[in-house]
Amino acid sequence: MTVLSPDYQRIMHVLAEGERSDEGPAICRQVARLDLEPVPAKIEGVRPKAKRLAARRWLVENNPGSFSVAASRADGS
Repeated sequence: MTVLSPDYQRIMHVLAEGERSDEGPAICRQVARLDLEPVPAKIEGVRPKAKRLAARRWLVENNPGSFSVAASRADGS
């Protein structure tokens, strides 16, 4: 994950921690709430970043707007 920018690393960290505690996939609102105020502008800032991570196979979009760490990246690689 160190190749990712700090914002992307933060998203990956939040989702990985959620999976370690058996919370499962998270929606963008949950990701934004953990680090920022859960206002629409902040939530909308997380969504495209999560979508980019999914397009690059760092995340999996389980349902529209619901993301989890890709199995190949779960170990931090």
